[in-house]
Amino acid sequence: MAVKSTTTSVANSHLIQHHLAAIRDFFDRTSAPTRAALDYRELLAHYYNLLIPDNSRVLELGCGRGELLARLRAVDVTGVDLSPMQIDHARVRVPRGKFFVQAGEMLKLEGCFDVIIVSDTLNYAADVQALLGQLHAVSTPDTRLILNFQSNVWRPLLALGRALRFAKPAPQSSWLATADVQNLLALADWTPVRIEHRLLCPMRLCGVERLLNRWVAPMLSWFCLTVFLVARSARRPAITGTLSVSVVIPARNEAGNITDAVRRIPQMGARTEIIFVEGQSRDDTWNKIQQVAHDHPGIKILQQPGRGKGDAVRAGFSAATGDILMILDADLTMPPEELPKFYNVIASGRAEFANGVRLVYPMDEKAMQFLNLCANKAFGLIFSWLLGQPVKDTLCGTKVLGRRHYEQIVANRAYFGEFDPFGDFDLLFGAAKLNLKIADVPIRYRERTYGTTNIQRWRHGWLLLRMVTFAARKLKFV
Repeated sequence: MAVKSTTTSVANSHLIQHHLAAIRDFFDRTSAPTRAALDYRELLAHYYNLLIPDNSRVLELGCGRGELLARLRAVDVTGVDLSPMQIDHARVRVPRGKFFVQAGEMLKLEGCFDVIIVSDTLNYAADVQALLGQLHAVSTPDTRLILNFQSNVWRPLLALGRALRFAKPAPQSSWLATADVQNLLALADWTPVRIEHRLLCPMRLCGVERLLNRWVAPMLSWFCLTVFLVARSARRPAITGTLSVSVVIPARNEAGNITDAVRRIPQMGARTEIIFVEGQSRDDTWNKIQQVAHDHPGIKILQQPGRGKGDAVRAGFSAATGDILMILDADLTMPPEELPKFYNVIASGRAEFANGVRLVYPMDEKAMQFLNLCANKAFGLIFSWLLGQPVKDTLCGTKVLGRRHYEQIVANRAYFGEFDPFGDFDLLFGAAKLNLKIADVPIRYRERTYGTTNIQRWRHGWLLLRMVTFAARKLKFV
């Protein structure tokens, strides 16, 4: 068996080298790209710039002449390609970049990157699994791998275009469907975060392409030319130390729940910090908060400077010192005893954003009215489409993430602006913009035992619909 395995390995190596040599020779002989090809790269760059923060260190495998890297706003770009001729052109086109002649299957670079791009290159790879596996050496747990590849739906049309000489010939390539790419990512220890379909018109057409690609493509995703897939490494480092936690509790007219909140919040990690943020209550909430702070030294208390839960959450997170930041609604309809579930998701690295879900387990009879239940389910479906990740319950008040990722959301908040009075969507949209992995955490939703809800069904429902429209313009129709 050992002899057979060695022989197979040598044979595979020979086949890989033969395929890579053929690809290298083809692109060494390739002339300058056509106007249509440059238009296509410019359209791709538009979407890559939406996916990549400007301060990122970016590596592109199969960078060609650097047409895509030249259009990225990222501060630090590196390109790798098989073809020495293509790399020579890239060095001239992108003087700020660093370029290397290498095959992705045998990648050897120093340092790590925030984002790794493989754009329209997977189908030319000799061994896609080997190529994807090599990328772990230049990535960190926070690195995002962004692939784009052409949908097989377009394959006959592209073949016809080459036959009629509207497009240049292409080297022999694989037939990779989205399911194939997802499987190969899993085999190489990468986990998909989001998938998007883009581009109905891959070239400039007197402005028609803007109409089709921005407004029509999101509604006809299966007919789009290009599939974008964002992934993160499935290799999570062992937790070397215990993380600290800050639990932020926005409280308005919740006097009867303050003592119970302190009593029921479990200790998590190295240290659990409790922060109450009071917001213009009409009852005795602020006095109760001051009393528990007196009885339990170490509890932080403050009154929010503005109005709305979103303002309270931002004030509480600004005062927090924990490694993991949690929101707990003061009505305690999400049992505080369930918070360790959220801690474990973030501390283990299984996700970077933990979102509470009330719509899985049976809930108390009066915990949620029927119309609210229907609205919550509808918003879950809409937001799953908007964010490119499954999010079953967008309105559960408990949301948890690491401090470092929250600071990144704050740094990129200008893209959405101060639009969210609730706080939930500022975090969800920010996490989606940064391509953070979101995990739904089912909880058992309970009936209120004190006070009445601060939610006004019709006014807040209309506001939520406006926010959906706003998010669609920022995340989908772009």
